Amino acid sequence: MKIGSIDLGERPIFLAPMEDVTDIAFRLLCKQFGADMVYTEFISSDALVRFVNKTTQKLTICDEERPVAMQIYGREVEPMVEAAKIVEAAKPDILDINFGCPVKKVAGKGAGAGMLQNIPKMLEITKAVVDAVNIPVTVKTRLGWDSNSKVIVELAEQLQDCGIAALTIHGRTRSQMYTGEADWTLIGEVKNNPRMHIPIIGNGDITTPQQVKEYFDRYGVDAIMVGRATFGRPWIFKEIKHYLETGEELPPLTFDWKMNVLREQVNQSIDRLDERRGIIHVRRHLAASPLFKGIPNFRDTRIAMLRANTREELFTIFEKIIQEHA
Repeated sequence: MKIGSIDLGERPIFLAPMEDVTDIAFRLLCKQFGADMVYTEFISSDALVRFVNKTTQKLTICDEERPVAMQIYGREVEPMVEAAKIVEAAKPDILDINFGCPVKKVAGKGAGAGMLQNIPKMLEITKAVVDAVNIPVTVKTRLGWDSNSKVIVELAEQLQDCGIAALTIHGRTRSQMYTGEADWTLIGEVKNNPRMHIPIIGNGDITTPQQVKEYFDRYGVDAIMVGRATFGRPWIFKEIKHYLETGEELPPLTFDWKMNVLREQVNQSIDRLDERRGIIHVRRHLAASPLFKGIPNFRDTRIAMLRANTREELFTIFEKIIQEHA
């Protein structure tokens, strides 16, 4: 599979762009474990063109994580075009446009999935961004605004006509947010539309290596993007790759090994950001990690992890967990 001239191999697996999750440290870990492409946290075009410090920090990427895509969102043409040019100067491999974020502070203002209520503006922005930069432009969106407006089959053709190099589809409407089950049938319908010639990337509810293989086989997508299942589990890419290559599950990874991965994530996050921001980024992973599910009487330890403010404090808790539960 190729996006533009970027060869991503056969049946590639991507790390989804997620706010407060896909910082550079986590992207590097996912890349290390087999992710074929990683995405930055999404970047507000309005904040970027005003050079808001917290936003411009998201432009930091490194060669070890390539190929890497940088994602922007916004609701007006001019700042989106200006932001796209700023992003291009940061030298990502791909520029992705977010037309899929369902949260109220984004979609409620007409950006992200909010654009599904204004398709002409979505297409205007897409065409303008494609024309403004010289790197491949891709789009991530949803099936439609709600169950009565699942427009993705027609919309996919319209976005392709704007010149995008690939399309990622999350199998829910905006009104679903993250509830219910992702519907991959329409993703498959887009992929099997004979008028579509750009790569189609499927996204939504991927939690196991077996699902990945099944969805590749059933829906024919060119790539699969994994999102929330990566929280506190960057090794999921190692598990997926092994299953795709061998048809067998990866031998179980030990508790100690997984704890060491989380420790490495903490170290990289702190070293690449700073102690305060690094720990804040890691907290979501620690809260959601499947590694701690099922451990009896773990509530107080989980709370302590999420309240830790220093590396030393957090690693002391880690040692206690290993001693008690390994």
